[in-house]
Amino acid sequence: MSQEEPWTIGRLLQWTTDRFKKSGAPNPRLDAEVLLAEARGCQRIELYTAFDEVPGEEVLTPFRQFVRRRVAGEPVAYLVGRREFYSLSFEVNRDVLIPRPETELVVVELLDAAKQMHVSDRPLRIVDVGTGSGVIAVCAAKQLASCEVLAIDVSPASLAVARRNIDRHQVGDRVRLLEGDLLNGLPAEPTFDFVASNPPYISAPEYRDLAVDVRGYEPELALVGGETGTELIETLIQQAAAVLLPGGSLIVEISPMVEHRVRELIEASQAFEPPRTAADLAGLARVVIARRMR
Repeated sequence: MSQEEPWTIGRLLQWTTDRFKKSGAPNPRLDAEVLLAEARGCQRIELYTAFDEVPGEEVLTPFRQFVRRRVAGEPVAYLVGRREFYSLSFEVNRDVLIPRPETELVVVELLDAAKQMHVSDRPLRIVDVGTGSGVIAVCAAKQLASCEVLAIDVSPASLAVARRNIDRHQVGDRVRLLEGDLLNGLPAEPTFDFVASNPPYISAPEYRDLAVDVRGYEPELALVGGETGTELIETLIQQAAAVLLPGGSLIVEISPMVEHRVRELIEASQAFEPPRTAADLAGLARVVIARRMR
């Protein structure tokens, strides 16, 4: 294709897809479409009816900047400032992890367990530990007709993002934010029906080998769970045993590499029934669920 040919939407998408492939992006075509749609100010599907359009500099200038930053490794979600999760749009920036499909499994397990929890005289009480952008807390509040959610994070910057997402989805009447380190500071007494969490679970050695678009941009505080990856989860298990009501559940996202150790820690606490593991669509262990003994 000669340089004299016009840079149509279709040509831009093809060139950018090839460029992203060479840089190692896992979803080059999708990335190209999302970024061009953002620069053009349209929905991604609208690009397919505009392949022959020749965009002006008001589109090309921001698009070129997006492409340069993506090639350097910056995640698309940070470039456009949002990510879809459980069919809802959430604001994200570099103060929070980018929500991933694996965490949707935490929401699914939480909602399934909530349907089996028969509480008639009060709302269900849920605590979301390490809320980040607030995705678990917001989805719980949107999906459960009667619940109260306490969303905790150690990072004030993360809580600011969570607040905006709570306001965006109009669940501020049911979600309360609290700055705190895990469940430290809460009374060690049975209060909650569910403790849900996507905690840091990557080991320090694993972190050093992560791809640049994760290690170079996403907050280390929200990723690394200690030298082995389970140190923070071990503390969370002990704290959850103290704050869960009998029959309540701990629902925690994990890495497949630490599943065995997490199950061991839960069993060693002697506060929970035997845990079970939920796998993702690839068959990998992603969420461990443990019910507090009655």
